[in-house]
Amino acid sequence: MTVMTKPDHTTGRATVSALALSPATAKPDLISVEQAKAMDVARMTDLFKAHLNPGQLHFMKLLGFHKIKIERAEGMFYIDQNGRKILDFFGGFGSLAFGHNHPRLLEARKKFQEEKRQEIAIAFMSQYAAALAHNLAKCSPGDLDMVFLGSSGSEAMEAAVKLAERAAGPKRPKIVYAENSFHGKTKGVLAITDGSLYRADFKMADNVVRIPFADIEAVERTFRSDPEIGVIVLETIQGGGGIIQAPAEYWQKLRALCDQYGVLWVADEVQCGYGRSGRFYAFEHYGVVPDVTALAKSLGGGKAAVGAMIARREVYMKAYGTPKTAMIHAMATFGGMGEACVTSIEALNVLYDEGLIDNAAVTGDYLLQRLQALREKYPKIIKEVRGKGLMVGLEFHDFSQTLPMVLRPVVSVLDDKLKGSLSGFVGALLLRDYDVLVAFTEYNRNVIRLEPPLICQRENVDRFVEALDSLLSRGIVSIVKDFVKSQVR
Repeated sequence: MTVMTKPDHTTGRATVSALALSPATAKPDLISVEQAKAMDVARMTDLFKAHLNPGQLHFMKLLGFHKIKIERAEGMFYIDQNGRKILDFFGGFGSLAFGHNHPRLLEARKKFQEEKRQEIAIAFMSQYAAALAHNLAKCSPGDLDMVFLGSSGSEAMEAAVKLAERAAGPKRPKIVYAENSFHGKTKGVLAITDGSLYRADFKMADNVVRIPFADIEAVERTFRSDPEIGVIVLETIQGGGGIIQAPAEYWQKLRALCDQYGVLWVADEVQCGYGRSGRFYAFEHYGVVPDVTALAKSLGGGKAAVGAMIARREVYMKAYGTPKTAMIHAMATFGGMGEACVTSIEALNVLYDEGLIDNAAVTGDYLLQRLQALREKYPKIIKEVRGKGLMVGLEFHDFSQTLPMVLRPVVSVLDDKLKGSLSGFVGALLLRDYDVLVAFTEYNRNVIRLEPPLICQRENVDRFVEALDSLLSRGIVSIVKDFVKSQVR
């Protein structure tokens, strides 16, 4: 490229013509915001297949989810392209404590934008990050008061595990985790996420030890036999495992064993925390406090991506307490962003102002009672109902056990391959015929996962249970036929 210069007669220096530097950069064929909003389902499908995840589209088509374009969402409901209101009992895997577009959160974000407050201020202290950290410390029991802010549950858990490993020290590098655990998909926590699907053929960290969940004898044997163990990481309620809990005495003995052997306990509360269980943290039900914990999901109010690690000051200072170590794991670029923090600050206030933790406990009990009654009505279909607060698992029997006796021996050999089929059929038909959205679990595919927003009321529970009752009353054979018909339309 030839650059044209001309003399500057006032200074004697040559200046470069801006126009001569390069031709104008051509704008690619970009989609505008308004064009994106107006996009139809066919175009969405094409772009999803071309640029996002064509394999995932296969499963969306099986469930009928690919036919829906969500136009907007409010409270407990999605509204699709036809104006259909879909009751949300999925809740974004626990990310929607406040429902969709809570007015107080919208107002806080709007005011932040209108006043043109700082969003990224890495070079300076942020009043919003400081305030959010203070609020999280106030919500946390014991001396959990040192906070790291990030953008996701995986990031929060990465921070938690790194901090615990450093505080445990180089002579105790091993980390214990549980069967059927889920702690994230990023490379570090993948080593303590017990799923072959997610692990695939990635090279895992080798300083981990796997034990059964809720087996305190296994914990004690492992601690006693290996002095290199410095950390244990556990979900207080296993979400991906199928909404699995351990009894109170397990957690109390775990705390005692960690103290006895000098092992640091990391409680993963990314999904079960933030009021979902009927307490701010699920571990509070058992009168114990971990050394490190993590939150995410609803921490951003359903409007911002926010995750947080909260640690005991003593543990934090061991890991990062000097000027030389302070920056080993400081906040990343998008940790503590202004509007995200403001959203989280307002969300925490709404959580308490509107009594949503107590509502999760009361409405969750009502949901469990109604589902237990349904289990008694359909004992050959529903195997178990379990959960705490508004984190509930509904487990179906293996497929063969739901069929007439004469068919069971023939079908039972296929139970493993058919695992998850019934929950998938039920989930698909609840959406298609009853306008109700539910979720599933990673490891026990026979389980439907229910994590409605914490604003859920009894009438929402009644509508969901009545829809499920109506669907199950068709009988398994009819449910299968109805699902098959939906695939050939």
